[in-house]
Amino acid sequence: MTERVLTGRVALVTGVSRRKGIGFAIAQRLAAMGADVFIHSFTPYDAGRAWGADADGIAALIATLEESGTKIAHAEGDFSDPHVPAQIMDAAVQSFGHIDILVANHTYSTMGALAELTAAEIDRHLHVNVRGTLLLVQAFAAQHHKSSGRVVLLTSGQHLTPMPGELAYVASKGAVQQLTLSLSAHLISRGITVNTVNPGATDTGWADAELHELIRAANPQGRWGEPADAARLIGWLATDDAQWITGQTLNSNGGGY
Repeated sequence: MTERVLTGRVALVTGVSRRKGIGFAIAQRLAAMGADVFIHSFTPYDAGRAWGADADGIAALIATLEESGTKIAHAEGDFSDPHVPAQIMDAAVQSFGHIDILVANHTYSTMGALAELTAAEIDRHLHVNVRGTLLLVQAFAAQHHKSSGRVVLLTSGQHLTPMPGELAYVASKGAVQQLTLSLSAHLISRGITVNTVNPGATDTGWADAELHELIRAANPQGRWGEPADAARLIGWLATDDAQWITGQTLNSNGGGY
């Protein structure tokens, strides 16, 4: 049984729209640890991808999260709109009064090698992944008046291995990773830690059978990462035990990429 060390705290987790996704696993872990959780989603993004939106909808996600016995609230929002990050934070604060933990799990990702790049796709990645994240952290810091807080950002493996087929995504996630140390330096005097997690190749249903086997065979542990792997690390980063860890990029990848 998970120890409920986050009882009395409230988390905002973005990018929670599918029960197979990393965002849902994070929200479920934090709720199991006793936190009330505000979840953000943008269902049209998943609906437009090969994996599709959750078949049972957001209501099913909320019902599952509520099984932990904590309070759950939700809002939809497209972070390509510069006003939405503050609106999501405002909705979370209105629901719970205060947010102690921010997990910026949302992402926009499409394939695109150098010859295929367009200005619109580069901008979309930067708007959602970089601007959206920065404005969320800004809004989190503005409402945070307690003695400690937690910010966890998510990156990819671009700092460990080349990803030439996803250049706009690499640019945006590289920017998020590079922000970690500077955001930490700015916020640590207020007791807010800032860390970034690279979850590695995680089985959320996006890979076809050939790629799935290729990545499984290449990992030293002979398996893909599961959403729960990253969620356990992020859950720990949200606790008091992690108060001495800040400004770091942590690779939760089983020794692979």
